[in-house]
Amino acid sequence: MGKKKVLTESDIKPRLPRDYEVLGFAEKLLGYDRVQVKCMDGFTRLCRIRGKMKRRVWIRVGDVVLVSPWDFQNSRGDITFRYRRNQADWLRRNGYLKDVQFA
Repeated sequence: MGKKKVLTESDIKPRLPRDYEVLGFAEKLLGYDRVQVKCMDGFTRLCRIRGKMKRRVWIRVGDVVLVSPWDFQNSRGDITFRYRRNQADWLRRNGYLKDVQFA
């Protein structure tokens, strides 16, 4: 077992969306585990925070989140990941975030 290589924040790439996931901005907190999210595909979805994230991650208005839309109802989805500010900046620089309305 060797030493772990220390990485700087600029060396760490954020998690990229898979083909069924969409980036979005948290518009409004609706209480308990519900958040209204403006997604990059043009839809505004009522999303819920997954149970695994609910106790570990705090989501605020304007945060960049990763949404997994429901396959049977396009107006709803699950929030699967929240990007930190430096990760959101990386996404903006590399062209993953377009038409940024919050910052």
